[in-house]
Amino acid sequence: VLETGPLETLFPNWKESDIPVTNQVQAENFFYYTRRSRWSLPIPTQLKNSKNYIISLGQLCKWLAKQAEALGVDIFPGFPAAQVIYNSDGFVSGIETAAMGLDASGKKNANYQPGLKLFAGYTVVAEGCRGSLSKTIIKRFRLDRNSEPQTYGLGFKEVWKISEKHALKGHIMHGTGWPVPHNNYGGSFLYHMDDNLISLGMIIGLDYQNPWLSPYDIFQQFKTHPAICSILENAKRISYGARTVVEGGYQSLPLLTFPGGLLVGDSAGFLNVLKIKGTHMAMQSGILAAESIIENTNRSVKLDYNERVKKNWLLTELHQARNIRPAFNLGRTAGLIYSAFECFLLKGRAPWTLHHQSSCNDLKNKSKCKKIEYPEYDEEITFNRLSSLYYANISHRHDQPCHLNLADETLPIMVNYRLYASPEIRYCPAGVYELIEDNTNEPRLQINAQNCLHCKACDIKDPTQNITWMVPEGGSGPNYSIM
Repeated sequence: VLETGPLETLFPNWKESDIPVTNQVQAENFFYYTRRSRWSLPIPTQLKNSKNYIISLGQLCKWLAKQAEALGVDIFPGFPAAQVIYNSDGFVSGIETAAMGLDASGKKNANYQPGLKLFAGYTVVAEGCRGSLSKTIIKRFRLDRNSEPQTYGLGFKEVWKISEKHALKGHIMHGTGWPVPHNNYGGSFLYHMDDNLISLGMIIGLDYQNPWLSPYDIFQQFKTHPAICSILENAKRISYGARTVVEGGYQSLPLLTFPGGLLVGDSAGFLNVLKIKGTHMAMQSGILAAESIIENTNRSVKLDYNERVKKNWLLTELHQARNIRPAFNLGRTAGLIYSAFECFLLKGRAPWTLHHQSSCNDLKNKSKCKKIEYPEYDEEITFNRLSSLYYANISHRHDQPCHLNLADETLPIMVNYRLYASPEIRYCPAGVYELIEDNTNEPRLQINAQNCLHCKACDIKDPTQNITWMVPEGGSGPNYSIM
């Protein structure tokens, strides 16, 4: 669901264009789910969507790309940014794209092409959540030295073609409660799109502590709720995907500029977790970044991007929503009560700020947690990971270096398996990580990199931070068309 304010700034006459933003929200509900029923909850004014539009972000990005190219912008699809280029002064001076034509061992094959070096006066980093270059830049320049640890959620989405009798174009439903465990953060959404399509999904906080928890299976289980499975009666699934999202908000924002560039969008942490929206913030941060660069073309002068953000509604919106996510550290009931208090009475003006806990170091020993058994998949409404991958339209050349790097190859068994029952096989939404039994006393970890959805969950949630996600060869990964 898109808030169109920044779009209006960029394209004042967008409603008269062929932009794929036409399905305005007509009705909305917010539900609390139990296993068999649900209750409607009041919607705070700041969360209402009556002026917003249900969109396909993939289709909108295609349209925006055409507008950019018409203005003379060069776009290089299929050339992922693999490394940061630094000059002799330590400034960022550009990026180098990933090489192509390397075999699985890293040797050059007959189709080898070296990466391209692209130099720029300023490098704007817009990789989305947990970007590989953003991560290194933030660490190198200590941009997060005054901010709290970023916290994350893992989002799932499926697009279904439903029967006309269940289609309610322009209707959206948000929800909380079952089947997310009481002490975990998470919520659901269902958006009625054009042509009898619905976008159905869920976001699960990655700060859960039980290593037996499976975010993927929680989402699959949600579809068995009577109110949801009735909508999916005689429906056909046509797309599946997953991606992590930033949830830290105001408290976790890093410094936004570094020598030679700046961070925008989810790379910086611009997402309003209360609204479950970040696209309008990403666009607005891009506008502010562009204005700052245009008015400060002298590289010896520090960009005023941080100051522009501080004076803009962008930071005000994050500040007003800052306490909602950390309130759920006390559990769902306390979080909902506090959120109602904050939204209806304080309206984001609380004189205090709650604090986050880290997403990646919160797993408990497997022996201290109850093992969770999830229902078997019926392959009609609920599906296993591998059958879901078919609907992600993944393209990946098998004979290329693995883009999931283990700093220590012994830790997956010595630590993850022995202490945490290999949580990577459950938090990964694509079956990338697999335990293989052989004739030894313990299994070995197999990495099926060709399955990867590029969600970055493993880079975030691994308990020893042993896994580093790197960009694969250009053109690899999911190809979402209507997501």
